[in-house]
Amino acid sequence: QVQLVESGGGLVQPGGSLRLSCTASGAIFTIYEMRWYRQAPGKQRDVVAVITSGGSTNYADSVKGRFTISRDNAKNTMYLQMNSLKPEDTAVYYCYADLVTTTRGRYNVWGQGTQVTVSS
Repeated sequence: QVQLVESGGGLVQPGGSLRLSCTASGAIFTIYEMRWYRQAPGKQRDVVAVITSGGSTNYADSVKGRFTISRDNAKNTMYLQMNSLKPEDTAVYYCYADLVTTTRGRYNVWGQGTQVTVSS
């Protein structure tokens, strides 16, 4: 069974930085697109950043210039470097992967989420 495990969340002051990681494990053949989403209390889950297997990236307007998505295909790991954090960035951050396994073929997987709180 394939799992995505996030880490790196926590409490940070406005203007600070955090780096999130998301590692996929299990019977993985290949990983296509990976994404970071976030969900604040009472709001819908929105996409924050996207990265293709080739390294092309796209960002939500609200994080452009502050967040950087990257991935290490050899480690099946994706990262989100978050700089100049604002209180409105407070949310649970989820990773998502579109992948192919050796047992179930192609499907989508979600991580369990990691809390990011930006507050003084």
